[in-house]
Amino acid sequence: NVNAVYILSESMHRLGAVENIARGEQIKSVRFEGGRGYVVTFRNTDPLFVIDLSKVRAPQILGKLKIPGYSTYLNTYDENHVIGFGYDGTEWGTNGKLKLALFDITDVTAPKEKFVEVIDSRTSELLTNHKSLLFSKEKDLIAFSSGNYKTSKVGKVYTIDLETGFTLRGEIKHA
Repeated sequence: NVNAVYILSESMHRLGAVENIARGEQIKSVRFEGGRGYVVTFRNTDPLFVIDLSKVRAPQILGKLKIPGYSTYLNTYDENHVIGFGYDGTEWGTNGKLKLALFDITDVTAPKEKFVEVIDSRTSELLTNHKSLLFSKEKDLIAFSSGNYKTSKVGKVYTIDLETGFTLRGEIKHA
């Protein structure tokens, strides 16, 4: 299993590439924002790669972070922070619980997992549908569902603070 990021022209000609990313792992989520790309791969741990895309003919990996579990969705908070949503885990794989993480990318060569919130649920619409996320940077608010359509759903509402992390503001229960 080989992973790569390709930069293409409007006519679909290859301009640049970062190849051989995390050989033997599977890409779980990707986010492109301006001149940066963020890629999460997974086998047993979650490498988050920060990729410089500003030089389209010579993109390169700037830094990476290995943590347990993996993110299936990435959302930029600001130019120095990315929110990850996915599964928590151990060094041997996932434990099946949901995980909300705030990554600090201020030093692109050494990204950090600044805050983590493990949620006692095994599923959320957000794992496969990015449109199910409510995010407001102006209000420092993030909301999403946990559970699935066959079981009772609970909407989780959190505030995000760069100094204190995630704070559960409330839950909305659905039958």
